[in-house]
Amino acid sequence: MARTKAVLGAGVRLADFLSASLLARVVPAEVVHEVLDAHGCNSQRNRSFPAVAGVYYCMALSLYPEAAYEEVFAVVSQGLAWAAGAAEPPRVAKSSISGLRSKIGAAPMRELVLRCCVPMADPKSHPEAFYRGLRVVAIDGSNFELPDEAGNEAQFGRPGSRTGQAGYPQAQCAVLVECATHAVFSANLGPYRASEWEICQPLLSRLEPGMLCLADRGFDGADHWREAQATGAQLLWRCKTGRDLPVQRMLDDGSYLSVISPSGARGKAALAQAIVVRVIEYTLPGQAGAQPHYRLLATLLDPNAAPALELAELYHQRWEVEAVFDEMKTHLRQSRRVLRSKTPELVRQEFYGWVLAHYAVRWLLHQGATQYRIPHAELSFTGHVQLLRRAQPRSGAFPPTAPQTPPPVVR
Repeated sequence: MARTKAVLGAGVRLADFLSASLLARVVPAEVVHEVLDAHGCNSQRNRSFPAVAGVYYCMALSLYPEAAYEEVFAVVSQGLAWAAGAAEPPRVAKSSISGLRSKIGAAPMRELVLRCCVPMADPKSHPEAFYRGLRVVAIDGSNFELPDEAGNEAQFGRPGSRTGQAGYPQAQCAVLVECATHAVFSANLGPYRASEWEICQPLLSRLEPGMLCLADRGFDGADHWREAQATGAQLLWRCKTGRDLPVQRMLDDGSYLSVISPSGARGKAALAQAIVVRVIEYTLPGQAGAQPHYRLLATLLDPNAAPALELAELYHQRWEVEAVFDEMKTHLRQSRRVLRSKTPELVRQEFYGWVLAHYAVRWLLHQGATQYRIPHAELSFTGHVQLLRRAQPRSGAFPPTAPQTPPPVVR
């Protein structure tokens, strides 16, 4: 029997077929078009490789880190076959891919992170994501290696080593994460030698009332604290044990109130700018690898509303950020050490595509966790990466009106 040629119905847009893909369920095609239009880099006519497909391609680079550029494009463009009435999408040359990536740039990808990556947990389905009604989030940074190109080294820098210089330039990134779901809902990229606060500061705009933000040592300066507190979020940050924090008032649970002032402030100026904080000090006896002493600063001043023992236990959720970096570097990119992109602009583009790809995997995992009321920690991130890699090529190869099936659960 002869095969009936597939045709598009009247008024159907190419983006309608791309929107059937798994990636586009997380980052909808209509949002991609809005962002591309706003940045003046959308395709103006129906091309074999439209800009909207280029955006999904930038995400898929991190899902298929070992595949050739042309093969990654084939994965995300199965829906394009419907436009041509073919079983397979058109082949696209590597030069066309590079040209479109350069046209899109990094700014649209960063905006898509801000628009599409949001905290996922609902208090009813996943109460473990909250502490006394506050959504628990954490902020932290990490480094990763870039291709050994002069432009990358000039913009991002190269660390030293015992023999002189490291083998590759490096960039420094920061992420803001919902601890229970590992959803990255803000990210920033900067030079290797920039201060950690400089890289993390832009993420504060995503903090809001109803959140409790955890952070490690290095973010406890008075200016840093004041700026983060102004967002309306509650803070629970680790502090250097040697910092001078005079006891203003002891509290019933063993914590105490103190004040912090901007560095350099003295006398009346220090008093005028002082910020009241709660200090929680504790040890972890018998725990292998534990530090001798821990000290936390908190905006939650009432020991009845937030007992010190609960906050000390809660703080260690900050290590969920380390698990997120492990997911991104080891499991998503399969331990590939160096990004692909050879120019600073495309490095930034690839980084935000990487964040979006990680969010897509976490979104897929979250659907199963919510439907079956399973804690996120009991589900396999690696298994869902593999599921998304297998399903993505097929997910865009049918019209969006096809029946939707619930996502499987991978333990």
